[in-house]
Parts: sequence; C-alpha cells; structure tokens
Amino acid sequence: MDLSTLKPAEGSTKNRKRIGRGQGSGRGGTSTRGHKGAKSRSGYSRKIGFEGGQMPLYRRLPKSGFKNINRVEYVGINLDTLTELSERTQIKDITIDVLRQHGLLSSGKDRVKILGRGELGTTINVTAHSFSKTAKAAIESKGGVASII
Repeated sequence: MDLSTLKPAEGSTKNRKRIGRGQGSGRGGTSTRGHKGAKSRSGYSRKIGFEGGQMPLYRRLPKSGFKNINRVEYVGINLDTLTELSERTQIKDITIDVLRQHGLLSSGKDRVKILGRGELGTTINVTAHSFSKTAKAAIESKGGVASII
C-alpha cells in the first residue's frame, strides 16, 4: 500500500460540482445565478402567479358567477349501493361509521345523502344526514327506518 493507491471510502464523496468556491472551480463568481436581478439574490422566492410585473393571467380574466362559501356539500349514496353492502356484510343497521369503514366515504367530514336509485332487497335501518323522498319511501316500504342525524 502506498499513497498512489489510496481511494476514498465507499459513499464518502459526492459526484456533484460545488458552486461558489472560487473562480478556479469553474462555478465561482456568480455561482451559476447569472448577473443581477431578483433570482440572483439570496432569499428569493417567486410569488405564485407572478409574471415578471406583467398583469397576471388570473387578474386579466373576467370574473363571473357566485360561489356560496356556506354551501353544504353531500356525498350521494344510492339504494343499490346500500343493498350490495348489506348483502355482502350482513349488516342491517347502516350508519356513517359503517359507510366509512367500507370505503364509501373518504373523509370524516363528509355529509351523506341517501338517493333513490335501485331496489332494496332486504329490510335495513339507515342513519344519514339527508334522504331523498324516493329513498325514504323505499326504505320505509320494506319495513326499515330512515333516521336523520
């Protein structure tokens, strides 16, 4: 073993060129940032939608319509889906927690409305935030209970 055969340990060196280490390194001076301007300064971060001082696209386009911030969104679940779930799991009392456990609801804040598509095969008791008229009539005609949370 002599000095000509020494090599660094495996993984101790990186294969990237370090910037800002003097002119002789090939990446000194402006350190790959170009000359002047906001992007050459430290701490620079461009705002979302910034277009170099030009009026941004989201401000150039006309606004229209109305978005009600108090709107209550419901996840619709049809009777045929409830029938399939009841037959597959043998559950007769379907609640929000049961729907969440079986992947029919994504978040804990989802509000559920039971809709009337499909037929009910058996008697089931359903607890949800809202029911359509046809869904409530179908559940109660089979002897089930449609209760609102």
